Amino acid sequence: MKGIEIKEKFYLDGKPFQLISGAIHYFRVVPEYWQDRLEKLKAMGCNTVETYIPWNLHEPRRGEVSFEGRLDLGKFIKTAQDLGLYVILRPSPYICAEWEFGGFPAWLMAEDGMKLRCSYKPFQDAVKAYYEKLIPYIAKFQIDAGGPVIMMQVENEYGYYGNDHSYMEWMTKLMRDLGVTVPLFTSDGPYDESFKCGKTLDLLQTGNFGSRAEERFEFMSKYVDGPLSCMEFWLGWFDNWGGGGHHVTSAEQNTKDLAYMLDHGNVNIYMFIGGTNFGFMNGSNYYGELTPDVTSYDYDAVLTEDGQITEKYKAFQAEIGKRYELPKVELSTEIKRKAFGTCKPVSTALLWDTLEDMAKPVSSVYPISMERIGQSYGYTLYRTKLEEFDEVHNIYLKDAADRAKIYVDGSEAATLYDTELKLPKELNEKIMLKDHRLEILTENMGRVNFGPFMENQRKGIDGSVVINTHQVYHYDIFALPLDEDQLAKIRFGVAAEKALEGPGFYRFELEVDEPADTFVDMKDWGKGCVFVNGFNLGRFWEVGPQETLYLPGPLLKKGKNDIIVFETEGKMPGTLTFTDTPKLGPVLVQEV
Repeated sequence: MKGIEIKEKFYLDGKPFQLISGAIHYFRVVPEYWQDRLEKLKAMGCNTVETYIPWNLHEPRRGEVSFEGRLDLGKFIKTAQDLGLYVILRPSPYICAEWEFGGFPAWLMAEDGMKLRCSYKPFQDAVKAYYEKLIPYIAKFQIDAGGPVIMMQVENEYGYYGNDHSYMEWMTKLMRDLGVTVPLFTSDGPYDESFKCGKTLDLLQTGNFGSRAEERFEFMSKYVDGPLSCMEFWLGWFDNWGGGGHHVTSAEQNTKDLAYMLDHGNVNIYMFIGGTNFGFMNGSNYYGELTPDVTSYDYDAVLTEDGQITEKYKAFQAEIGKRYELPKVELSTEIKRKAFGTCKPVSTALLWDTLEDMAKPVSSVYPISMERIGQSYGYTLYRTKLEEFDEVHNIYLKDAADRAKIYVDGSEAATLYDTELKLPKELNEKIMLKDHRLEILTENMGRVNFGPFMENQRKGIDGSVVINTHQVYHYDIFALPLDEDQLAKIRFGVAAEKALEGPGFYRFELEVDEPADTFVDMKDWGKGCVFVNGFNLGRFWEVGPQETLYLPGPLLKKGKNDIIVFETEGKMPGTLTFTDTPKLGPVLVQEV
């Protein structure tokens, strides 16, 4: 039989097969480096690569599905096959992955009453329409069709979320009906409730954990009649803004757990390389307060965020080498780190001066969320003129998220974040508002990617603006996704010698003789995001722990490169520095 069979162990083409896999998210690595990361995966001794498929990137607008450029999943799969690697795909509409909204497209939140991950017809209709394009695209890469894909996952860690078994059965049938022929599996945390809630039909159940492999496998043996498999062997953890440091785990303990799984089952290393949450794609968690993830997804993985080999890599390679002959792999991509020094801004633009060049406002009697005006990510600005109020004592933004900066005639009056948005804000000084312009700049810090709060993820203002107990009406609403088209519309002026008094754009020109990987040092800036030749590298924030942004060499070109920094706090050190050393914050050791 061609392909994988699941019995007491895995069989590939009729012969016993041990799954030794590593996770590489193609969407967190620039395509020019896919070959390099996959070569290093094979050289370490892995025989398989695993990846999620993010719905929100592939269908950014309802009905518009793309597999081009950075999203050329077929190219990634073919590259793996050319290297002799097998592939596991996890096409769940929900991926978690510390990714914005767990991979769900933001347009789902434009609909009132949306229910996720259950037998709710509007949600299922959206999934079905997406899968009708996705599944035929990936089905042709299955092993029984001559491709390298040996297994696929149904949903993702559903046992942590709910117990709608009819939904899970529907998902399984949908995949089969659309052409999935390879074995299907589920993955859940190794706990009784999770395994019971996440089970569907007779699919293989796998576990996700980062330590105590013997104990975890012993637990799983109660439920699994077949090969024991850790589908996510967590090697580290993710970092959040204001979290105090960069999370790492014990490489020695990681190696011991890997050795046990190599001797008693199967393993997928999460992550082989973490990569980067480019753009506004970081997720968040909510346990009493919002904790948005930083831009780096280094994850203390086997490779660093920029693909450097670590001591953990060498230890894992040695452990696999004790059991299998390691392949000889010559790395074909030359990758260098380089410090390009500093440069000064060549032009600047205060947001208020160029706002109407960048966006055409939506007029509304009341504030509406970004999703309802067709926006998914970035910033949304609400503008109104107040005539009845002589002064404001307090202001309340009802049903607002995640961060709001409030301005009167362009001067900052208050900044509210997360829990501060849940109560009226008493102002220290009375602010005169009569016949003045009120503007509220809101920022989507990353939608929650895990747990029951996922259905409450509208951003901007979805309720009302209340001043001195009175609701305020009539707004011009400006969508600021800061995409490449919008950046091209910024009307820059003469460079400011110091920080702008308000949110604004700073443009730099970086001369490069030879493109190379580098890191943008944002330590002395306030808060915002960085764009390189129109590409959004991601967010920075003075609260840390991350201080530098990874800039892959392929995003640079020989000669002049256009760098734009959008900064909202009025903090700018005068120069922008490009270093060859990443700074992710103080080390925080933990067990996962």
